[in-house]
This record gives sequence, structure tokens and C-alpha cells, in this order.
Amino acid sequence: MNSTQMNSQLTRLIEALGSGDSSTRLQAALAIGTHPDGPGLVEALIARCAIEPDFYVRDMLTWALTRFPAGDTVPRLLAELRSSVPQARSQSLHTLSKIGDRNVWPAITRSLLRDADDEVARSAWRAAVVLVPDGDKAGLAAELATQFGRGDRTLQLSLSRALVALGPLIEPVLEAAVTSTDPAVRTHAVATERLLRDPDTGFDQAVDEAKRIVALGPERAQETAC
Repeated sequence: MNSTQMNSQLTRLIEALGSGDSSTRLQAALAIGTHPDGPGLVEALIARCAIEPDFYVRDMLTWALTRFPAGDTVPRLLAELRSSVPQARSQSLHTLSKIGDRNVWPAITRSLLRDADDEVARSAWRAAVVLVPDGDKAGLAAELATQFGRGDRTLQLSLSRALVALGPLIEPVLEAAVTSTDPAVRTHAVATERLLRDPDTGFDQAVDEAKRIVALGPERAQETAC
């Protein structure tokens, strides 16, 4: 294939990423990831991540980005973390977690972990537990614990899973959280403690049990976390 043909093919792939048909966009991302070579492809993938409405296409965009050298993708993804578009931030965090370059850990800031957008915060929590150095895990646990009680069941489960992934070192922050004056915080902390002890416990079951414990008062909740 000569350079003219190659440039024409690259142009078609980039244009296909903006197609109104999700299957066409999916196939374009697959094709780019299968042969990750050519100018402008990384930029096109990242730009599409910020606006792509289809979950499966977003997942394919992330996969395609992981196929390029980290040196080509990571700097551009880090720049997206400062975007005013929430989806751009969340998808970049998700992709960085899949690339797994721990050198980007300093970019997982407190503001991202506490982002007002739930999807950004959720992506930041997941990325953080993948990228955090061992020496920073206790500090991350303390930061994540500030989000106890936030959001709906799905968001709370995401936070609990992130904390449990850090292991037993989260026990001190759980002990502190179960003494909170906020019942939602106490319930979430006790439910997380249940998941830490028994990962096979369903989250709904853990929450129901936590609500019963919290109803008995802070002293009883604290006993269960010890």
C-alpha cells in the first residue's frame, strides 16, 4: 500500500469514528486497535472518548488506545484530566487504569477523587487502586473514606470495592467512619467492613445488615469494625 492509499484509509477510519451508526464506530475503533499505526489516530480516539454515547464503543476506544505505545497515549490522556467535559475526564482515567503506567499516579488528584461528577469520581477511585504505590495506599484509603455515604447504591458499591481492593490496611479508616454522626456514612462503612471480611457477601445483604447495626447506635457499629 502506497502512502496515498494509506492516508486515504486513515482518513476513512477517522471519519468512521464520527459515524451516526454505533456499529460503524465500533468497527472503526476495532480496526484502529488491530493496526495501531498512523498519524492522528490517537488524537481521534481520545477526542471520540469525550463524546461517545455508546458504552461498548467507549470500551473499544479504550482498548484501541491501549494498543498504542504508552509514550504516545499517556501524555494526551493526562491532558484530558483537566478537561471541562466530565466524560473526557472519566474515560481518560479509565484508559489510564487499563494502561497501568504507575508513573501517572501523581495525576490522580484529590479533586478527581472528589469530583462532583459521579462517573468521574468512580473512574478516579478505580484508577487510583490500580496505580497507587504501596507506600501511598493508607493515604488513599483515608481519602476514599471521605466519600462514604455518597450517591446511590451503585456508586457506593464502587467505592466499597475500591476500598476492599486495598486490603486490610483500610481497617483504621473503617473504625473511624463507623463513629460518624451521619447514619449514611456509618451504614456505608459497616457494609464495606462486611465486604472486607467476606468478599462473597452481596452488597445489598451487607447494607441491610449494616443498617440494622447502625440502628443500634454508634457504639455497636464500632464494635463490629474491630
